[in-house]
Parts: sequence; C-alpha cells; structure tokens
Amino acid sequence: MTLRHANTLSIQYVRRLLAGAARHGVSLPDLFASCELDPALLNDEHSRLRGADLIRLMRAVMRQTEDEFIGLATDARSKPGTFSMMAHAVINCANLEQAIRRSAAFYELFETPIAIEFSHDIHEGRLSFKLGQQAPDEDVVQEVMVFVSLRFWSWLVGRRLQPLVIEFAGPPPAHAAEFQAFFKCPVVYDADNSQIRFPAAWLSLPLAQTPLSLSRFLRDSVALIIRGGAEPVSLADQVRTMLSKEQGQLFPELQVVAKRLNVSPQTLRRRLKEEHTSYQAIKDEMREKAAKFYLAKPALSVDEIALMMGFSEASAFHRAFKKWTGMTPLACRRELLNMDTST
Repeated sequence: MTLRHANTLSIQYVRRLLAGAARHGVSLPDLFASCELDPALLNDEHSRLRGADLIRLMRAVMRQTEDEFIGLATDARSKPGTFSMMAHAVINCANLEQAIRRSAAFYELFETPIAIEFSHDIHEGRLSFKLGQQAPDEDVVQEVMVFVSLRFWSWLVGRRLQPLVIEFAGPPPAHAAEFQAFFKCPVVYDADNSQIRFPAAWLSLPLAQTPLSLSRFLRDSVALIIRGGAEPVSLADQVRTMLSKEQGQLFPELQVVAKRLNVSPQTLRRRLKEEHTSYQAIKDEMREKAAKFYLAKPALSVDEIALMMGFSEASAFHRAFKKWTGMTPLACRRELLNMDTST
C-alpha cells in the first residue's frame, strides 16, 4: 500500500488485518518480536506502522498460517502458491477483461470464503464479492480482496487504475477512513452489493506484462502489491509486449495496435517518436530478436527459419535480416554459435 498519513497505518487497522491470524493461534506479540517490532506497539493506541513493517508482518503471517488469506477466513484457506498459479494462468491473456474472467474462474476451482462475480455493460465493469457465510472479519476480507484486485490489475496493465466507486454492503467499520485513503474514488457503505465499479474502457486494456516480468513480480509480490508496484510502462514496451504474442512477420497494422491501446494512430506515432522509436522500428527489433533466437538453434536451417518468420522466400529473409543487423543470417549464426568463420 502506498500508505497515507506519512506512509503509515494505525495500529488499530493493523490489528484488524491480523485478527484472523490471532484466532488461528498466532501470538501477535511474538509475531511483532519476530519482525523486529516492539510488541508494546500493539497496546499503544497512537502508534502507527510503516509500510515496510506491514510487509514483514504479512510475510510472517502467511508463513505461520500457511494461508494467503492471512487467517481471515473461518472455514477455508488459500495455500501458499495459489496466487502465483492464478497469476501464471492470466499472464498471457490479451486484455484485462480476459484476465479478470480467467482469475475469477481460477478461484472457482477452490473452496474459497468469497464468491466473485464479474459483469459489465457499455459504460462500466463490475466485480462483486460475496462471502459464502457470515464471518467475523467479513469487512476486512472484502477490503483485502478489493485492494489486492486493484493493485494486481494495475500491475498487469502497467498503469495506476482508479475505479469509479467502491461499494460495500455492510456498514462502515471502525477506522474506515484508513481504507478510503488508499483510493481517490468514493468508498460507499450500506450499498446493495460489495463491488468495484470501474470504466468499461479498462476491459480492453492490453496486458503490459510478460511471463518474464511476472517471474520478477512473484519474487516479492507481497511487497509490490502493498507498496503499489504499478510503475507506468512505456508505450513502446506495451507495443513490444503485444507483438511478442504474435507470430512471425504477421504483425497487425499500426491502426489495429492503436485501437487495442485505446489511442489514435496519430497519437501512437507521436508518442513513440517521443520515446525515440517508431512502430516500424519496434517490428524490426522484434523480428531481429526472433530470427536470432532461431538461428542459435543448429537443427533449424536458414530456409526453415525464413518460413517460420513469415517470409515466402528465403532470399527476402536474407535481405531483411541484413537490413536489420548488417550481416547475413549465416554469418550471424556462426557468430552466435562461435563457429570458425573460415569453415
């Protein structure tokens, strides 16, 4: 969480987050001591914890409870690694709508304490949360689900997302203002449903992340979600990510890419120029990397690679490759494989 109030959280809010762990037998004083925090803070109503302190506590709670729900659910738990599996299941989705649908379907495979329902119309999307049965920490469970969902979506698309409104079916809990401070949108209580309502335009946003960036994210997903790890991704990188999911030379036209990115073709050209590149340069860069990847595999002939790259004739591939790299495919292969150029 990019924590408000000078990047801190009140001890009262922290105790709410840790209430489930305490019910499952975790000693909060011992937990604080193991995280190099003074247990006396638990009884100091004026104390506040930094984001780094909360991260250490969350990691320790997940280890002790073996539950990614940090003990908040009374009748179910999410084994460590479940979130990682879900993230791997959605990382190759084309856009945020597919990712939301797939993540909801993923969690339906498990006995979780909360049911998720996704719907949308032409104006807005909605993700609703409903607990299967009354739980002592129902409000905290829903707050955590809202927070994690929005932070993960933001990371997926490479931009900080602010919903239209967050609604909760129950009354405002104690210290509700601390949760409200995480968002710029209204947070409404005593609503008909607990849900995130967001612009429908979000659904067509392409994913800006790849399996490689996911592996880095998962090394410390707790910290990145709590701190807010959705640093803006450059437009050029978003285009590269999109093209990495295409095959060979069959890249879409610039107009198609612009539509997927929710910008006009003119804006796409201008912004890529501001980033010192162009759509053609990015396409050539992606083709060059793919060609070099295949050339490093001795079992593939240059003619086979040309076909895999979408060229109908090997001579056209030779000309294009020399334009990209300044060398022929055969010379590049020798260099990649450290072959004796005299042979």
